[in-house]
Amino acid sequence: MDDTTDLGEWEFVGRRGTDPVSMVPAEVISAIPRARTEAERLREELRFDFLDDRAVLRMLRLRHQDDLAMFNAGFRTGVPLAVIGFGAAVYWGGVVQFWESAAARLAFSGAAVAVVMSLLAVFVRAGAAQWGDPVRQNLRARAKAYRELAHLARREGADIPAHYPHYGPYPFAATFRPEADRAETIEGEGPS
Repeated sequence: MDDTTDLGEWEFVGRRGTDPVSMVPAEVISAIPRARTEAERLREELRFDFLDDRAVLRMLRLRHQDDLAMFNAGFRTGVPLAVIGFGAAVYWGGVVQFWESAAARLAFSGAAVAVVMSLLAVFVRAGAAQWGDPVRQNLRARAKAYRELAHLARREGADIPAHYPHYGPYPFAATFRPEADRAETIEGEGPS
């Protein structure tokens, strides 16, 4: 699902399931000398122009798509893992422990552990594919730096809404990987 079709020219979705928000123009951030200096430093470090409105808007929209992809990957495997794991535990607690045959209890336990471990492996693999992708990590590193830049400008007096750009920081997988620095694509989207 592409939720960028209903966005205005300078809008993006900050958090999954929220209304679109307007991007703060680069001139607001660059009006603060310390923020402009930091943006120039980050440009060299992360190979991204944080004062280019179109590039920042594209990055914010890609970041939202990345957030959706991470959520969907976790949801597709996390929900079955939780349901099956909980079901196995409840069934053990209510039925299996009272079975007469130790072999039957052992067989149930072995099968339940095998299924839960298989789903857990799929969950970890899906997470690693999302979190460990170097191109996605570069996107997250740039989004995190932009968020910190906007907060710096706000602290220095710029007219920027609280919590802009309206998503949380990435506590993981936001390391810039220069070797993977190429046109970033999410879900088959090419460079614009």
